[in-house]
Amino acid sequence: MTGLDLLRNVMLAGFGVQEKVREFIDDLVKKGELSESQGAKLVKEWSDKADKTTSELGDMIAGILPKTLEKLNIPTNQDIECLNERIDKLEERIRALEGCKNQ
Repeated sequence: MTGLDLLRNVMLAGFGVQEKVREFIDDLVKKGELSESQGAKLVKEWSDKADKTTSELGDMIAGILPKTLEKLNIPTNQDIECLNERIDKLEERIRALEGCKNQ
């Protein structure tokens, strides 16, 4: 499982939990154990905390992912662009040398 798969699964689980919390609070409101305003306040507080946690998790993964890719020695886009530039220059030199031989 890749880091992106893990993040996706965590976020999907979080959305599922968020829905269950809303259903639970709605049930409490229907039973009269909470007023509608109390229920709305609880949902908002829980949603705010969930958003903050999701944001913190995203920041944490954003910090870990580049370090992990570096340790795995996976080339970056910049590395690939540099290699492509070198290949282009070598192809130009080869064409120039082949042109000299044909004359």
